[in-house]
Amino acid sequence: MSLLELIERADERALAASAVACLDRCLPLLAGPEGAEPLRPLWASCEDGREWAIRLTAVRTAMDHESVTDGPAARVRAMLGAAPSDFAPAPLREWADACSLVALEIHGRFDAPDGDAPHDADPLKAARGGAAAELGPLVAGELERQVRILEILAETAGTAGSGAGVRKALDLSTEGRRVLRAVMSRRARIRG
Repeated sequence: MSLLELIERADERALAASAVACLDRCLPLLAGPEGAEPLRPLWASCEDGREWAIRLTAVRTAMDHESVTDGPAARVRAMLGAAPSDFAPAPLREWADACSLVALEIHGRFDAPDGDAPHDADPLKAARGGAAAELGPLVAGELERQVRILEILAETAGTAGSGAGVRKALDLSTEGRRVLRAVMSRRARIRG
């Protein structure tokens, strides 16, 4: 099943967790390579939406002190700002879809040797729709993580182990964040 189909079929829990996961993986752009994990409160609300709006406000407030130095970091901050306060399918689906695309575009920027964003979004759109597309290794890995997170959450929806699904999504996201941190560190060393 394609990423777009998974997003379309996802419930509130999966939509919230997949969007928070996209933010989480891009967090090194805002919090720096050794930054804290300010999204933990949102992860705690993904299971049932309990205190979602309150925790979202707290995370936004905590992230306000982070300096935004470039376009990708500003996009991550905008993704957080666009998060809906309502834990409902329609706004969460729109947000999850937007977060997915932005995360893929940001990873595409780090795939580019010069760090510039690729100008052609067609391969990303094709890949999200399930079509074969030539993607760089970071984008391909990010796409795979997004699909796997939604699959895990769909498999565990409505089961006694649904909390374990969110935990697995968090683990996959943490792995993706480490990858982006490593790329950022390597780029920083190269640029001197």
